[in-house]
Amino acid sequence: MVSKIARRNKIKARIRGRISGTAQRPRMSVFRSNKAIYVQLIDDLNGRTLCAADSKGIAEGTKVEISAKVGEKVAQKAQEMGITEVVFDRNGYLFHGRVKSLADAARKAGLKF
Repeated sequence: MVSKIARRNKIKARIRGRISGTAQRPRMSVFRSNKAIYVQLIDDLNGRTLCAADSKGIAEGTKVEISAKVGEKVAQKAQEMGITEVVFDRNGYLFHGRVKSLADAARKAGLKF
């Protein structure tokens, strides 16, 4: 039997083999822990994180609502930097719940992916 972490790492490697971020169209990588959610825009060609957002300062709401706020926050930061398009990297997580909420909110706030 394969553990959850091993399964996620296998999916993650498969995704990362297909996608890569540039300065004009960075990779939007999501990390989800039990307590918080983190997202960063990464330029893989230069190995730099362009901007990031997390749920550390947001207290009220459910985890899904907090994830949506993080999605809006990262979209605002990206637009301030002149970034309108990203490549979404769900990092091995299934596209539902908090990950989907973050992605939908980022799309609604103006990011294209």
